[in-house]
Amino acid sequence: METHIRKATEADIEPILEIINGYAAQNLMLPRTPEQIRRVLPKFLVAEQTGRIVGCGSNVELTPRLTELRSLAVAQDQRGTGLGRRLVHALVEQARADGYDQICALTLSEEFFNRCGFTTVDRWSISPKIWHECVFCPKFDACDEIAVALNLTETAPALASLAPEVSLKLWQALKLGRLQMLRQKV
Repeated sequence: METHIRKATEADIEPILEIINGYAAQNLMLPRTPEQIRRVLPKFLVAEQTGRIVGCGSNVELTPRLTELRSLAVAQDQRGTGLGRRLVHALVEQARADGYDQICALTLSEEFFNRCGFTTVDRWSISPKIWHECVFCPKFDACDEIAVALNLTETAPALASLAPEVSLKLWQALKLGRLQMLRQKV
């Protein structure tokens, strides 16, 4: 059976949610709502096999130069077939075509992303992600995800310098402030 990777449409939202939220029920991904998928639908890719959606993933802009590969998942019966790698490759090419310098992800599958060319990075190096979204996550205080990133251009800057109009010193101050807040909770 041939699997075709294409841009997602409105009709794909429910099958995307089934795949993602199936993994979320196992605590392997964060759950998503139809509204969350709809907001980034133009950047979602799906893998379709004989009319059935068997995989998905999206790119979400964090800064004008950094995008996050998010919601990467394949149907349980497609694990180990190479479909995840094909989706990553397609999403990386989409990010490159859209002009991003780097792509990152937070994952529980570090080795998979390393095999796809990503390198493991300090979670705080993708601080736009941390401070725009992760702080609202129920798992923030005990996050078990690993940050990975891939340079898409030869001249990609250091990740920490990608926060628009925010210096590295400010990001470090935010990090320190969060740590102090956590210590006060104890």
